[in-house]
Amino acid sequence: MHKFQQKILIKGTKEGLTLYLNDDCSLQTLIDELSQLEFSDYPSPTNQYVPITVHVGKRYLHKEEKKQIESIIEEKGQLLVKSFHSDVMLKSEAEQLAIDHETTVIHKIVRSGQVLKEEGDILLIGDVNPGGIVQATGNIYVLGKLLGIAHAGITGNRKAIIVASYMNPSQLRIADFISRAPDYESAGVYMECGLIDQKENRIVLNRLQTLLHKNLNVTADSKGECKNG
Repeated sequence: MHKFQQKILIKGTKEGLTLYLNDDCSLQTLIDELSQLEFSDYPSPTNQYVPITVHVGKRYLHKEEKKQIESIIEEKGQLLVKSFHSDVMLKSEAEQLAIDHETTVIHKIVRSGQVLKEEGDILLIGDVNPGGIVQATGNIYVLGKLLGIAHAGITGNRKAIIVASYMNPSQLRIADFISRAPDYESAGVYMECGLIDQKENRIVLNRLQTLLHKNLNVTADSKGECKNG
């Protein structure tokens, strides 16, 4: 949050205007200040609406409060509030974040026709046989043979990774990316990881040691839940 003495700070950007609302004062004080604020120093260059981004700091606004602020700003001319940004995380968001960073430890063999699906990371101690499927919203770690299908980041997390002690999958998926094991690796490889290469825009297989050079959340601060299959 920007540190400033005045209640409202306005900054011009290429995308429009950004309003920083001081979170140390009451909401009513901010509303009174907004009502007196003039935007004449920020005219629209081509008679189009100027987009406004509002940062409210460590303050949570209800829908009615957002509408009130939008109304005050947009009544002052060709201004359009496009978004609000808050440093406050909703309880539901915090709970989902905890789930996404939780590691579930499972001891089993995923056989043909079976689907193993978990939220967060999966640490599977066992094999994934051909025809078996492992899915996770986070990362997938297989301490065994990965011979079936592994799909990490199933809700769209492109930073997810897939690691296996023995990597010879029929298919790898990360978010919306799909990759089959290349022909030259059809015999399988040991201690490999699959991840999305942003430059090549595809899933690549690489030595596990490459994770040390990546900015990845591989170590778990989360607790492990042990399940036996």
